Amino acid sequence: MSDQGFSAVRVSEHVWWVGAIDWGIRNFHGYSTQRGSTYNAYLVMGDYPVLIDTVKAPFRDEMLARVASVVNPTDIKAIISLHAEMDHSGALPQVIDVIKPDKVYASQMGVKNLRDQLHDRHDITAVKDAEVLNLGGLSFTFLETRMLHWPDSMISYLHEDELVFSQDAFGMHLATPKLFADESDPAVLLYEGRRYYANILLPYSALVLKLLERIQSLGIGIKTIAPDHGPVWRKDLGTLLGWYAKWATQKPENRAVIAFDTMWQSTALMARAIADAIMSEGADVSLLPLHGSSRADVMTELLCAGAFLVGSPTINNGVFPTVADVLTYARGLKPKNLIGAAFGSYGWSGEACAQVEEYFRKMGVELAAPSLRLRFVPDVGALGQCRELGKAIAGKLRERTEA
Repeated sequence: MSDQGFSAVRVSEHVWWVGAIDWGIRNFHGYSTQRGSTYNAYLVMGDYPVLIDTVKAPFRDEMLARVASVVNPTDIKAIISLHAEMDHSGALPQVIDVIKPDKVYASQMGVKNLRDQLHDRHDITAVKDAEVLNLGGLSFTFLETRMLHWPDSMISYLHEDELVFSQDAFGMHLATPKLFADESDPAVLLYEGRRYYANILLPYSALVLKLLERIQSLGIGIKTIAPDHGPVWRKDLGTLLGWYAKWATQKPENRAVIAFDTMWQSTALMARAIADAIMSEGADVSLLPLHGSSRADVMTELLCAGAFLVGSPTINNGVFPTVADVLTYARGLKPKNLIGAAFGSYGWSGEACAQVEEYFRKMGVELAAPSLRLRFVPDVGALGQCRELGKAIAGKLRERTEA
């Protein structure tokens, strides 16, 4: 470790941020991160120092330099690992070697995962759900949050500071020199928070609602939410919690998402005609050509949408590769409460629409209209069919969202 000039940032009376900023990351296991990310670790200064999580392995020295701006890293007596994914635990084996803590704590599932990473380099002590530990004269309560978003995930509440270390919940991928959410553009926070939820936490929405209920039932005061990615929230916590309640409920809005790709612009012409008709009926539309939009863009727009329309030309008797990519990704993230329809131009056999509909059936998307297949270049009459499809979708959207 060398002194690289990195400094810790004080979060609360006992807590310092000692994480790392990743300005350059643009892909996070398949999810595009155009604004980079942070790997947040926290130093808790009681009678002795406690480290909450570490960082991605290449950022180890940055984290240790921030720790050293507050205390000698070798003075740390305990490490708490809230989540064993490598963006938080990648540096853990080396950090253990450097500071040689007395104890390393993790959830019961976390112990199993970390053993495979540490290869018995250090004993890991399991903490139970709702267990309270006194570390350095400060009280930590641990709550298991299994599948938010790994089986080993847990959060921790520091009683003295009324602070929740929320791990991957309530986070976002956003590299910024401004540590606190109230220092950032609210529109950026909303967009990146929504993008993060849609691409990581969406399949576990039922568990998010249970977590929100459980936190409320504990009757604890919360002044600060400190996630493992993105800004720390010390103000307007109700806004953040409200976003999560809305996103987890997935109540459909009067909004359609149209994702498509095209070879010779025929499917693109169809997409624009469908979109224009939906908008003419008063619904909002997000039109996403897949040659310029990522799978993460599509999922971000799908969050709380009411309709999902997918357009694909037929190539080699199947869907276009970018369309298959998005549908495979979306199927895994399990969006709810959607109606859908398939459309596309073809020249020979035209199987793409049927295959899109099969994806929809596996995703639980309700088919709102028969697929619309047009041969080669759509003429005025064919584009009229597209407009009729758009109006039909808009009508069903209106029925669902006004009910």
